[in-house]
Amino acid sequence: MEFVPEESKHLHEDCSTLIVPALSIGNVGQLAADLLISSMDAERVGYLDDPYVLPCVGNDAYGPFPQGILALPLEAYESSSSALTILQQRSPIVKGRILEFAKNLADFVAGRGKKHVVILSSLDFRMWQNVDMSSGLQMYYVSSDNIDGTDENCEQLGWKKLKEYDPSQKHWKYLSDLAEGNMTREDILSDEDEQEEENYYASLPFAALFSFLKAKGLKVTCLLCYCSEGDNISDAFQLAEAVSKFLKLSHPTSASGEKWRVPLSWRTLYGPPPDVSMF
Repeated sequence: MEFVPEESKHLHEDCSTLIVPALSIGNVGQLAADLLISSMDAERVGYLDDPYVLPCVGNDAYGPFPQGILALPLEAYESSSSALTILQQRSPIVKGRILEFAKNLADFVAGRGKKHVVILSSLDFRMWQNVDMSSGLQMYYVSSDNIDGTDENCEQLGWKKLKEYDPSQKHWKYLSDLAEGNMTREDILSDEDEQEEENYYASLPFAALFSFLKAKGLKVTCLLCYCSEGDNISDAFQLAEAVSKFLKLSHPTSASGEKWRVPLSWRTLYGPPPDVSMF
């Protein structure tokens, strides 16, 4: 993975916390990253080139007015006031290559002096076993702080550890062994007999990123929420709010006094509104 800086810019060593979205259902992690970048006046400092990220290009994503600045597949933004780097990923990983991508990203992050990585991801609502919406969207987490994945700060915020994370379960252990170099992909393929449901969580991109970053000795926290495909803007707001609380972020309010600023690219995120004349 190669970092290509913007002219006269670079990654600052004092930005020790990194936020990374992991691709999943509804793209909630990427939408939350959009909100954080837009609302914190984060500045693009460069982009990353990796052979396992599919190419794409788009127009200026954040505005407030289009300036013809190209948006690329994997970009790095920084907010020096919050000592924060945000990585935004706009295109998927090459099919079957998530482990290679996770390894490349972990190598890059560890080499840049980052101390804490926060991974944002969504989970398929159909896999949610104990549905409880009485208090709104429930946040879940997995942390490298303790062997069992628990984190005291997350618990104090009222979040629940993802119960499906079990480092002793076969597929999670496979990821850990791969990340630490104790096993190969061929070993996994020759011994794959778990049920699909048991493998669901460990097969998601956030799990690979978590395992490889953790193997580098980094502190890693995954913030997770369940959702369905569709209009996931409200989920993105809640995930971004969770990040803000967790990291105790302070960012400027907009001219209208709103905490979160909607990016320019969201104006056409789900297409135009329906024609009311049909009703």
